[in-house]
Amino acid sequence: MSTAYRVEFTKRAVRDLRLLFLAIHAGESLAAARWFDGLERSIGSLTHSPHRCPLAPETSARRLVRELLYGHKPHIYRVLYQVLERRKTGLVLHIRHGARRQASGEMKDFQ
Repeated sequence: MSTAYRVEFTKRAVRDLRLLFLAIHAGESLAAARWFDGLERSIGSLTHSPHRCPLAPETSARRLVRELLYGHKPHIYRVLYQVLERRKTGLVLHIRHGARRQASGEMKDFQ
């Protein structure tokens, strides 16, 4: 049995989650709250198999970024994260709508 990983969030990812919660009115809609809870569970599942998701287009030679996709078209969200092996951690960098362009110019702002 493999060791469980921790899931941590950058300040940017915490802000992304908070803004998404507000944008979908998850505090006022049961359906939106269920969707949001599902997103959180999906992110939490990275504790067991963080390497299962493919590398994101934002990956560079210096930073391997993976992407977890959540939702159904046209409401797919991308959870961009790194696997930090030494710390046994999945570090969530950014959460963004799948229809948005790549985050290449924003990568330096993830921490």
